[in-house]
Amino acid sequence: MRGLTTAYLAGQCHGKLIGADQPITGIFNILKDAKKGDAVIRHWIDETGVEIASSKGASCVVTQDARNSALDIAQKLNIPLILTEKIELANAFAISWALETFAPDSLRIVVTGTNGKSTTTHMIYTILQEAGYITHTNTDSESEFNTLIDPMVAKQIAEFKDMEAVALEVSEVQGWENRNMKDHARLMTSAIQPQIVVLTNVALDHIGLVNTIEEASKEISGVLDGFRGDFVVLNHDDPVIRNMQQLVPSEAQVTFYGSHTDVEYQEPGIFYQDTLLIPTEDLPFKSPHFIQNTLAAVSTALALNINPNIIKKAVKSYQPLKRRFSILNTDPLIIDDFAHNPDGIKATINSAAQLTSGKLHLVCAIRGSRGTSLNQLNAQAVADAIKGIDYNLILTSSQDVVDNANWVKPREKKLFIEVLHKEGINYLHCETLSESLEKALKSTKKEDTILLIGAQGMDPAASILKDMINQ
Repeated sequence: MRGLTTAYLAGQCHGKLIGADQPITGIFNILKDAKKGDAVIRHWIDETGVEIASSKGASCVVTQDARNSALDIAQKLNIPLILTEKIELANAFAISWALETFAPDSLRIVVTGTNGKSTTTHMIYTILQEAGYITHTNTDSESEFNTLIDPMVAKQIAEFKDMEAVALEVSEVQGWENRNMKDHARLMTSAIQPQIVVLTNVALDHIGLVNTIEEASKEISGVLDGFRGDFVVLNHDDPVIRNMQQLVPSEAQVTFYGSHTDVEYQEPGIFYQDTLLIPTEDLPFKSPHFIQNTLAAVSTALALNINPNIIKKAVKSYQPLKRRFSILNTDPLIIDDFAHNPDGIKATINSAAQLTSGKLHLVCAIRGSRGTSLNQLNAQAVADAIKGIDYNLILTSSQDVVDNANWVKPREKKLFIEVLHKEGINYLHCETLSESLEKALKSTKKEDTILLIGAQGMDPAASILKDMINQ
């Protein structure tokens, strides 16, 4: 790692080195993929993990939580272990090191906000590829944590050949077990040093980590603290994001998208400076939240002076990410979406309701181990969205597919249902995801639509449904 040592890495992570100061000769990596000389970064590690790292020849292990006899085993096996109070410091250094080592002259774009990050980032990535850039993104990372809270992105950049551009989604906030990583977006953005930052919107999602719009706004706006790039792309339709203009450094240019801006949507399509750029019929999806994400991506591409015809071609051929209003079946129409917070739930239900000529069968996974507040807000969003439409609501705790970290606790389920009772919403609850999908399929007519929403508890639904339909 070009002179990088365990002692230097410990200093960059504000950590304590237990073991010898020795050279790090590989890359930053996750435990299962580690090779000789690599620095393994892991949120927690026990004695088994240390043994695996040692057997793979790792140079060191960086962790925030050394469990059981991990320290003793590390000393016994003579593998340096770095203990840090903030694992995000290690991940920030890893991504910074990877970029400066393997792609120092790359174009770097960061997208953050509460909703729309993944689709916006992935569409920017698609446009850049169409424009001829050799581009990497974390939105289709094999890592569950595609927002830079593990070293997967650093690993992928280190292994990527001839990278010219990178489009990275950065979560506005992260944490475990109600432990908020303060300034997560600011820290990761500072490590990436992007030329362009895109801010999508501000809403409540990570209840327990941030509990007010003001708190969420502070975390999102942190990306502008110390920003030294060229462009900041802001959503003009979100008043909180719009007001962040005053936080943009004077040397950076602000580009707005949305109503009454140079890049806006009107009924015929997406316009740039009052000229039709992309007709509505050329948009792969017409839902309001997808159009907002498209406006953000188009604005970013225009700021880079990418040819409008290239932008149009990329958007027209765009293939969405998994579980982003994905069409799983057409007869009947089955839509799968990651909607997991109030704003996302409302937008997705409204979009699906516009597409069906019959009843909307809504299968909703309750979010497990996320606390009661978020589930109450999600339940209220469901109730508000389905009022006035012909619906069949099926809830599921997904006990057949979720792990302990996403298990729906009795109180979470209870309070979710209490909101529905209060609002006079009829529903059916199924303990398992398989049962809920089976119930939806059996009650659906040809003209109806099935909408799947939720996070971890709905993730395996597509594969389960495929088997059911093919039987």
